Amino acid sequence: MAPTNLALARKRDAAKLTEGLRGIVVYLVAISCLINLLALTGSLYMMQVYDRALTSGSVQTLVALSVIALVLFLFQGGFDAIRSRVLSRIGARFDHEVAPIAHRVTIDMPRFGFSTTEALERGRDVDTVRSFLGGQGPGALFDLPWIPIYLGFIYLLHPWLGALTLGGAVVLSLLTLASEIVARRIAGEARQSALGRSTIAESNARNAEVLKAMGFAGRATQRFAEANEVHLDLQSRASDIVGSFGAFAKILRMILQSAVLGLGAYLTIKGELSAGAIIAASVASARALAPVDQAIANWKPFVAARQSFARLRETVVALSKAIEPMPLPAPHRDLKVDRITVAAPGSGQILLSEVSFEVGAGKAVGIIGPSGGGKTTLVRALTGIWPTLRGAVRLDGAELEQWPEEDLGRAVGYLPQEVGLLDATVEENISRLSEHEDSSGVVAAATATGIHDMIVRLPAGYRTPLGPQGMAISAGQRQRIGLARALYGNPFLVVMDEPNSNLDGEGEAALTKAIEQLKARGAIVIIVAHRPSALAAVDYVGVIQAGKLTAFGPKDQIIRPTGGAEAAEAAPRPAATMPKAMPFELQRVSV
Repeated sequence: MAPTNLALARKRDAAKLTEGLRGIVVYLVAISCLINLLALTGSLYMMQVYDRALTSGSVQTLVALSVIALVLFLFQGGFDAIRSRVLSRIGARFDHEVAPIAHRVTIDMPRFGFSTTEALERGRDVDTVRSFLGGQGPGALFDLPWIPIYLGFIYLLHPWLGALTLGGAVVLSLLTLASEIVARRIAGEARQSALGRSTIAESNARNAEVLKAMGFAGRATQRFAEANEVHLDLQSRASDIVGSFGAFAKILRMILQSAVLGLGAYLTIKGELSAGAIIAASVASARALAPVDQAIANWKPFVAARQSFARLRETVVALSKAIEPMPLPAPHRDLKVDRITVAAPGSGQILLSEVSFEVGAGKAVGIIGPSGGGKTTLVRALTGIWPTLRGAVRLDGAELEQWPEEDLGRAVGYLPQEVGLLDATVEENISRLSEHEDSSGVVAAATATGIHDMIVRLPAGYRTPLGPQGMAISAGQRQRIGLARALYGNPFLVVMDEPNSNLDGEGEAALTKAIEQLKARGAIVIIVAHRPSALAAVDYVGVIQAGKLTAFGPKDQIIRPTGGAEAAEAAPRPAATMPKAMPFELQRVSV
């Protein structure tokens, strides 16, 4: 993938966040111009009332001025409502376009070592930006460029009044910048502390049964409370800074408004200003400073929205691709693992190094080895969950990255070590949320794993909701439904990580039968197991130790039961023995 092409793709995808907004922004600028011109109505009305209607004593003049002012105020309110509705629609459109992309990253982040809380933050970022667009903040930003209109009007009344109002606007703007500079670091720390607090809360909720059964829920709560105290302290400091600047700005604005009245009175006494101009200058100065005051009041949401937008932009860039892979024929020949090295995302620690083997269609391979040796890392590399640092995993000669993701997904069946089911029905879980109803395929996958009878005994059969994480059924039932999901659609490569960890004898028999059926139809099966019963139907066995493939060959050459055949039969769960020093040379076996 050419770096130049990738950079262009990232720039293009980042631009999608603001695509089509230029015309809308021009429209909003024009609307804001009309709103701010019409906002002079109050000043002009007061000046005409005091200088014309009162001095002439004409009721007709007062009524005419009042009617004109009322009409102009209605127009201003109408344009203001239009602007608010447009901004609200922009927020909704932004959510519509970006929320699915953010959710896609939410799905991807945990497999790269991020916590669920960090992953879900992308969704909250979309909410933050949408809420800001629908609030008062954008209106204040659109009004800021029109402050010179009011300053010019006040200057026309008297230069001194214009200079006083301009000075106040500059001071208030400097206060806003000072608030941003001082609060930025603490706001960042407060955000990180909020993530840490939420991560602890999510971890405690996930382990609720353990906390209750072993009686350390209180200590877990105390751990959360400590993290919460840190967050509250940082949040309070950030709020104190912003609140102090806001309060000072509010007082300064009140002082400035009074100063305008006082200076206007002085100029009137000197005969340089009319009584109506005093009121007009006061109303205009208040309107001139209102956008600054609103900007200060909405500065915290604005900063949060800006940070959220930056993270969302990074999110879109992270998904950028220079080219989309071309659709390839469904794989049917072989799986080749070519000297792959895999590092843990985030830490960069090498977990698997220089692993190579080949498997042909219709064969099953068992992967054994001590805990922490790298078996699950191999599974994640074979399924494309973790990228390889070096080397390649190939299906029919093509690297996994060369397959469109959905096409590769149809060719792969995966049963993880910890089976998690979606908060959906049994049918939706097995069919992988297929958009097209495929009852025959769902039933075939369930029958292959021996759970069809179990499913039809559920309250609503295949349409039974499983609840969050599939907690409505037992661990063994979840594992077998997860296996049916892995087999759905007749995938070419089926990878299982500890597939019998929660199965009883009947479930293990069904697993062995399913593996035999997969081999018979030409699929490749990779099984990671500690219990030898899961390896009954495999043809070859690989041994992973300390991140290395230390042996690979026919099953009867790698696994030797402890004792004789009689002892092996007598043992309820015979364990495969694996000498620390292999009695044969490491060699690559092509099967």
